[in-house]
Amino acid sequence: MSNPILREKLASGKFFVVPGVQDMIATVVADKVGFDVIYGTGYWLTASAYGLPDAGIASYTQMVDRMATVARTSKAALIADADTGYGGLLNVHHTVRGYEQAGVTAIQLEDQEFPKKCGHTPYKRLIPLEDMVQKIKVACDARADKQNTLIIARTDARQSEGLDGTLRRLEAYAKAGADVLFPEALTSEEEMRTACATFDKPVMANMANGGLTPVPNARVLAELGYAFAIYPSLTSLVAVAAMEKALVDLKEQGEGDPQGIANFKEFCSMIGFEDVWAFEAKWAPPV
Repeated sequence: MSNPILREKLASGKFFVVPGVQDMIATVVADKVGFDVIYGTGYWLTASAYGLPDAGIASYTQMVDRMATVARTSKAALIADADTGYGGLLNVHHTVRGYEQAGVTAIQLEDQEFPKKCGHTPYKRLIPLEDMVQKIKVACDARADKQNTLIIARTDARQSEGLDGTLRRLEAYAKAGADVLFPEALTSEEEMRTACATFDKPVMANMANGGLTPVPNARVLAELGYAFAIYPSLTSLVAVAAMEKALVDLKEQGEGDPQGIANFKEFCSMIGFEDVWAFEAKWAPPV
C-alpha cells in the first residue's frame, strides 16, 4: 500500500515544498531535516548514478532500481519521475506496476517522444495529445492502490505549443484521470497563475535552478495557486558547488579539513552505523 501522506497533504489545501534527492546521502539528509514528501528526480538520479544526461539514456530497469533504493532509505512519501513511461502503453502499465511495487507514492509521466529530454533543455518533441491521454488512462488503471498511488501528468508543450497548448493538453489529461497536473517550463509568474487558476485539480510547480521558469519564494508560489513545488536541482547544485570549492582548496592549498564540513560522527549515525555497532556488540566476539 502506498504512503497516504501525499494525498492527505493535497486534500488539506495547504501549499508545501518537496526537495529533490539525487542520491541516498541527500535522501537521509532530507529525512533528518524532516521532509515527509521527497522527489526522486530523473535528471539528478541519472547524473549521480551513471554520469549521464537526462536524455532518455537510463532505462526503466535502472531507474526503478534507483527509486526502490530511495524508497527503502527514506520514511517520506516518494514522488518519482517516470519519464514517458519508457515506451508505449504496455511499457506504461509495467512502469506504474514496477514503481508502485518499489514503494513510490506518485508516478510522474510526461508527453514527450521517447527518448525524452530534460524539460529545460532544447529539442523536446511531443507525442500527440490523444496518445498521452491513453497513457494516462492506462497508468490510472494499472495502479494496485488506486486510493493512495497518484498519477502526475506533465506536459512539455509550453515551448512548442505555447500556453494555450499547455492548458489544452492538461485539460485532456485531467479528464483522463490524472490526479496532479504539471505544466513544465512556464516562463513567467503570470503564466503560472493562469495555469493554477484554470483547473480544479492540484497543479505542481517545478523549481529548476537555472531553468526556464522563475524561482520565486515559496510564499509567492502558494499565492499563485500551486498545490506544491518540487526542487529537483537544489541539493545537487549546492553539493556540486561545495565539492568543487573543497577540491580546489585541496588541490591548490592542500586543505583537507575545511571549516563548515559536516560532522563525521553525526553522519555515521544518520547512515545507520549505530545499528551496526549494536549488532557487533551483541554478536561479534570480543577483541
